[in-house]
Amino acid sequence: MKRILITGGAGFVGSHLCKRLLNEGNEIICLDNYFTGNKKNIIDLMSNPHFELVRHDITEPYYAEVDEIYNLACPASPVHYQYNPIKTLKTSVMGAINTLGLAKRVNAKILQASTSEVYGDPSVHPQTESYWGNVNPIGIRSCYDEGKRCAETLFMDYHNQNQVAIKIIRIFNTYGPNMNPSDGRVVSNFIVQALKGENITIFGDGLQTRSFQYVDDLVEGMIRMMHSEASFLGPVNIGNPNEFTMLELAQAVIELTRSNSKIIHMPLPQDDPKQRQPDISLAKEKLQGWEPKIQLREGLITTIGYFDDLLKKSK
Repeated sequence: MKRILITGGAGFVGSHLCKRLLNEGNEIICLDNYFTGNKKNIIDLMSNPHFELVRHDITEPYYAEVDEIYNLACPASPVHYQYNPIKTLKTSVMGAINTLGLAKRVNAKILQASTSEVYGDPSVHPQTESYWGNVNPIGIRSCYDEGKRCAETLFMDYHNQNQVAIKIIRIFNTYGPNMNPSDGRVVSNFIVQALKGENITIFGDGLQTRSFQYVDDLVEGMIRMMHSEASFLGPVNIGNPNEFTMLELAQAVIELTRSNSKIIHMPLPQDDPKQRQPDISLAKEKLQGWEPKIQLREGLITTIGYFDDLLKKSK
């Protein structure tokens, strides 16, 4: 049994990671300030004596004896991270400093949940880990993009200067149960609008692309990265390389929900990437052949079921 700290553990991805690692026989400390996380996501874990829930903001130091740390704490959707951009930046930077400091003190291995947003609006397609990105440092998305880029720098410097055992993953668009219905992400937006019979809002012409990864595939990749050979630090792309336009996603959601929703177009937000597709060759090579198992249609069916239940309960 390992003692594992998961920051942002009550969030969308964190809650799935908590459940998986708890089921594997570990002791979990779930840290969250509930800005975007929700206690409902982990309520079914709280009766387990090996699960501990702590309300804490990772911009402040936290002290515990742990073996591993997964640093997931940060709002990840534009609606939430742009709400308080200074706080978003502090969460990425101060959160990295505080968790790395803890890892250094207790000699724990630590994984940073970075993001495909470090690539910005990419001029290289698909994106490999060697690509340095095309990021606007003063745009409305920069609090998140540059915060995550700085966190990667801190992780690498703590390793080089203090020999902290680090791992860095870059997460591409992920969806699944426990997503916040009002988080502004494209999958949750489309599903909620379709289930309510509202118009589905596409920004721009709808030809911009994303690659959608089901949350279970991400969790598997995260755990494999944590357990990968010590010399492999990352960063490594964790995502699904199958690429879809926004129009294709909207049409799939309408079909699967049997909705009468119409598609409407709105102006494209500033600095919105035109293409996003991971090259996962490195992950396949270094993470015991990891690759996504759940494709879009199957994942959407499960996610639609989750949101359908959620909306019925809220009535």
